[in-house]
Amino acid sequence: MARNSAKQSSAERSGTPLWLWPGVGGVVGFVCALVSVPVRLDRQHPLGWPGGLDSATAFLQSLATSVITVTGLTFTLIIVALQLASQQFSPRLLREFMRDRVIKAVLAVLVSTFVFAVTALRYVGHEESVPDLTLLIASAGSLAVLTAILVFITHIARVLRVDTMMRAVHDETDRAIRKFYPEYGDPRPRSPAELDVDGVGEPVHAESSGFVRFVDIGQLLRTAAASDALIELEVRPGDHVVRGTPLASAWSRRAEPLDLPAVEAGVRKGVVLDYERTVEQDAAFGFRQLTDIAVKALSPGVNDPVTAIHAVGHMSDLLVKTTGRRLGGTLHEDDRGVGRVVVPDRDLTYYLDLACGQIRRYGRREPTVLNALLRMLRDVAAAARDDDQRAAVAVQVDLITDEVDPSLSRYDVDGVEDMARRVRLALTGDLRAAYRDRSGETRSS
Repeated sequence: MARNSAKQSSAERSGTPLWLWPGVGGVVGFVCALVSVPVRLDRQHPLGWPGGLDSATAFLQSLATSVITVTGLTFTLIIVALQLASQQFSPRLLREFMRDRVIKAVLAVLVSTFVFAVTALRYVGHEESVPDLTLLIASAGSLAVLTAILVFITHIARVLRVDTMMRAVHDETDRAIRKFYPEYGDPRPRSPAELDVDGVGEPVHAESSGFVRFVDIGQLLRTAAASDALIELEVRPGDHVVRGTPLASAWSRRAEPLDLPAVEAGVRKGVVLDYERTVEQDAAFGFRQLTDIAVKALSPGVNDPVTAIHAVGHMSDLLVKTTGRRLGGTLHEDDRGVGRVVVPDRDLTYYLDLACGQIRRYGRREPTVLNALLRMLRDVAAAARDDDQRAAVAVQVDLITDEVDPSLSRYDVDGVEDMARRVRLALTGDLRAAYRDRSGETRSS
């Protein structure tokens, strides 16, 4: 999957931690307080402070007290939102909250205003005149805090909607698919099948454990070119790697023995492991998050099949997009057109298993969920580009019909079997018969 160089890899790592924006805001508030305290305005100036030092001190004290109270409340709401998202949707969605720019911006406004007010208090009591500019900035900060709280409440109410979460995961996964998979039939990426490799390559083992977060193709190409080697990765973004297990294999392209230590160092630098998966080079992680939401919705504690159906709808769109992309492994070339690095990747069968497997097992007693899966397969069948894709869809149809709970009524079973028949019609190319129904019952739940 990883088809880009270190430039994209660096961009992927550039996500700022939650504390950075508030930290920078605190520094800005401190500096602004120091700079503004010596500034005085003419007493007749319309922006001058109308009161004396006592009222100025009381205002700054009130501002600092109220801001720290609101900040504590904001952190409490964030923790509640994280707990709710983890329990009812998926713990893998927490990363979206930690990257949320609105939350970071709100915390930055609160922290900067508090630091500004506390720093200004340190100097106001020792001045003979009122620091007008300081109080003007403090007044603007109080309005900014009020605006930030209103924005935060509105934002949290929106992002905690499961539909918003699913849309965010869908859009991020869609970007990953479009970015890292070339168009179907694109002849430019070479296939690993073109290689004629003799013997077994030298193994490169992992020195640490974790998920493959991203693969730096540029680094691997430089390593292979420097040693005149061919490197074939054994892992792909999203795979879990355990220390000591195979990471790659390498072959020398010249008569001299392979410089294995140099290749090992380059491979380990190019294959970055981390403690969590990310979707940037791993579209399968987006499917995993949507599947988690669907499975949670089907649990007895939640019992919300409609949410599961909506999650399947998002995956349907993503699967249709993957049928129009070239999946599978890729052979990457150096500047001279010599194949240097083979990166394996996932195929449509993998994505279909990921989208259907757990949901069909957990939803086997709910015909509307099984029908949603079959509608998804009908859409994929209609968009299928070759016989391999159609065969993968046909396998999933059989697995879903075999999963139907025998306790369902004959009416419900007939509905599932009718949708399965429509998928098979789509596989044969008869889309009109596959989609025609009486009143839209095969397109909605």
